[in-house]
Amino acid sequence: MSRLRIFANDAPEQPLLDTSDTDEIIATLCDIGVTFERWQASRSIEPGAAQAEVLAAYRHEIDRLIQERGFNSVDVVSIAPDTLNHEEMRKKFLEEHYHKEDEVRFFVAGSGQFNLHVDGKVYEVECVKDDLIGVPDRALHWFDMGAEPYFVSIRFFTEPDGWVGYFSDSGIASKFPRYEPGKR
Repeated sequence: MSRLRIFANDAPEQPLLDTSDTDEIIATLCDIGVTFERWQASRSIEPGAAQAEVLAAYRHEIDRLIQERGFNSVDVVSIAPDTLNHEEMRKKFLEEHYHKEDEVRFFVAGSGQFNLHVDGKVYEVECVKDDLIGVPDRALHWFDMGAEPYFVSIRFFTEPDGWVGYFSDSGIASKFPRYEPGKR
């Protein structure tokens, strides 16, 4: 189940808000310019499905986003505990950074946690299967896939270089708990 918790950036132990209500998550994130949607596949997706099958199952929604937001490329990434170098990948995403394009991800399977640092607050968004999150360009954030990552995600890009992060070196990400899937 999707979850949003909001913290003061200097109080990671006490949430100001803790909700799993989809409508409340959408409205709250919209207030800070973050897109949050729930999608349903047009056909069933089996574990290990090829990229083309995954994209075909969500083609209507993908095409809508490409048209609305001008994305130039879309791909599918799959990370599991046995993925080579997943520890290094996790470490790279765990530091606060921003991008010069929107970071839009749709979770086909599994889960991950986006943390957004906005106006003295940290918005911790647990994304699960069927969740789409759109983090606006230049928004400070970090992503945690967990120590034993498992997710399949559709990624949207406008820039040909793909994922390029610009790090803040603030150290704030290390002050907040790491993502533990399923822990409430």
